[in-house]
Amino acid sequence: MALRRFLLYSRPGCGLCEEMLSELAAVPEAAAVGVDVIDVDNDHATKARYGHKIPVLLLDGELVCHGRLDPEELHKALAHRRRPV
Repeated sequence: MALRRFLLYSRPGCGLCEEMLSELAAVPEAAAVGVDVIDVDNDHATKARYGHKIPVLLLDGELVCHGRLDPEELHKALAHRRRPV
């Protein structure tokens, strides 16, 4: 089974991004999953897709939420990923 990873699209100086990262770390089930923080401005296609929506949180490539951490969506995504294949 592949390691589960969060991906947080962010940009320097984004207060909402820092807030989402902090809130994510405070959720025990989520804290056990690694987080890669990526500057949305580093890639033109990513910036075009997510630049106006940051912070954008994905789990294993699937959108969890954007703008603010949505605890309900986060728990749904984590539960979905726990199911055996």
